[in-house]
Amino acid sequence: MSRIAPTFAALAASNKTGLVTFITAGDPAPELTVPLMHAMVSGGADILELGVPFSDPMAEGPVIQRACERALKFNIGTRDVLEFVRQFRVTNQSTPVVLMGYANPIERMGSDAFIAAASAAGADGAIVVDYPPEECEQFAAAMQANGLDLIFLLAPTSTPERIAQVAKVGSGFSYYVSLKGVTGAGNIDTAEVAQRLAAIREHVKLPIGVGFGIRDAATAKAVAQVADAVVIGSRIIQEIEAAPKEQAAEAVRAFVAGIRSALDAV
Repeated sequence: MSRIAPTFAALAASNKTGLVTFITAGDPAPELTVPLMHAMVSGGADILELGVPFSDPMAEGPVIQRACERALKFNIGTRDVLEFVRQFRVTNQSTPVVLMGYANPIERMGSDAFIAAASAAGADGAIVVDYPPEECEQFAAAMQANGLDLIFLLAPTSTPERIAQVAKVGSGFSYYVSLKGVTGAGNIDTAEVAQRLAAIREHVKLPIGVGFGIRDAATAKAVAQVADAVVIGSRIIQEIEAAPKEQAAEAVRAFVAGIRSALDAV
């Protein structure tokens, strides 16, 4: 079992909403990735998403696209990302780390090799944006056999059949994309999110995190009324962009702490 299920169980027992935070590995510089991971935990993040840089990140808006471009200038690849996880685990054995990326780097590495390396590094799961659940039951089973969760995206346009398939093969939690579009775009309609989550929960019994449009404490607080976790990525990348490199970790910690305080006030 990964660290994800116990984390959500502890959150539920404390009547708390989870906070899932995202950065792109290697951005703004490789030596800052692990300090940024620790800063997010210090600020109150419950689960970390670590983006694997990719040249064609189709689900990402311009903010995370820029982060990928910056990381790729340092030639950050999947094995480098796993090394960041290994370094993080030297002093943090409890916070779940989920790798988020695309199929191409996994296929290039080989799925068995990826699973073995991710498990050895101390990762807890992966979100592979372009792996449809209908085509990766074997991969999901191999992940679970090695203590890793395969987490799927669900969208406002997901059909009941797709939701049922995600319920069948997914584990850890499900990630609901709160709007039609890319990361960091648009404004969330909380009432619509609540309605869609109710329909999803008819099939999916996993905790549900909501992301793709949460930019501030007010939005996070509103989403926390209906979700098991809120997911924030683009806004954190903007904090990194706005801060001098030597101040980036503290800027991220302070921003995450503000979101944590808003969630705890729900």
